[in-house]
Amino acid sequence: MFDDSAAPGPDAPGPDGFGTAVPGLDLDRFRAFFAEARPGAVTGPLRARVIAGGRSNLTYEVTDGSGRWIVRRPPLGHVLATAHDMSREHRVMTALAGSGVPVPETYALCADPDVIGAPFYVMEKVDGTPYRDAAELAPLGPARAAAIGERMVDTLAALHRVDPDQAGLTGFGRPDGFLERQVRRWKKQLDASRSRDLPDADALHARLAANVPAQSPPAVVHGDYRLDNLLVDADDRIAAVLDWEMATLGDPLTDLALLLVYMRRQAPGPGQGDAMRAAGFPSPDEVAARYAERSGRDLASLGFYVGLACFKLAVISEGIHYRYLHGQTVGEGFEAIGAAVEPLLKSGLEALEELGEE
Repeated sequence: MFDDSAAPGPDAPGPDGFGTAVPGLDLDRFRAFFAEARPGAVTGPLRARVIAGGRSNLTYEVTDGSGRWIVRRPPLGHVLATAHDMSREHRVMTALAGSGVPVPETYALCADPDVIGAPFYVMEKVDGTPYRDAAELAPLGPARAAAIGERMVDTLAALHRVDPDQAGLTGFGRPDGFLERQVRRWKKQLDASRSRDLPDADALHARLAANVPAQSPPAVVHGDYRLDNLLVDADDRIAAVLDWEMATLGDPLTDLALLLVYMRRQAPGPGQGDAMRAAGFPSPDEVAARYAERSGRDLASLGFYVGLACFKLAVISEGIHYRYLHGQTVGEGFEAIGAAVEPLLKSGLEALEELGEE
């Protein structure tokens, strides 16, 4: 007789990772919503899986056996909706459709938390690879890695050429005083998670506050632009820019500077790999030069922006370190995050010194 005591239950995920029960997404309630929002889209039983990606929001792939969709919602148990605003992600991607910036097509937004327990939105499943590690790029060879890097830069420049008003993004952010607010915001975040004396943090903040440059013409800012937040297709083209949860209107050079800091870091942080250091990939200097050429923007004050990006990443890392010390992190690798803070702060100070700032 067949012994099914060890057989998976009907809700257990199959070999492909899809199942009928996933945390945070009630498929019956989702089906009822989506069938009304997109009549005829769903034609069979739904299954889903949680996929990696995103700074903190949960991402699911849902299928009925023929169609596939991506669903995004805030983390489980999250109560501060303003920190994980689904409508902002949905709005910016919807606005950028047809702009020349590759984004997934958006299908529906549900602002009612009673449907699955939190607001969520549904978008197109785009095929592509989010390259995170240099080992993933290595089989492509230096020439293809170079082409991907160049297209990464060109896509960022294209984003920063979008007119927010023409795209329907008026009021999406407050460009005036953006840099000053960024300096204040990250200092406030640091003060909320201090667990040790960091004199370079105070020095870097003081230097940034005293040397805010004239702001670059405002644009749509992604907020966390890097290679592993892009999907690259089989022809090495950028198929989609993902993870818009930090998007706003502001100074676009903050996007470029953060990208450069990610590229220059010797030790990647959580969720960030070393793909941009693969053989053939453009150097940080080459990235900056190509961006200047493609965007037409003045990079004379780039040292300030790099200093600000270092300060931002240092504060984020210190916050993770603080939560690790208080037993509030889940997963591996957090014990080393604290060691990344002081090198980031020193890099920020060096960026300002190279610019000759006082």
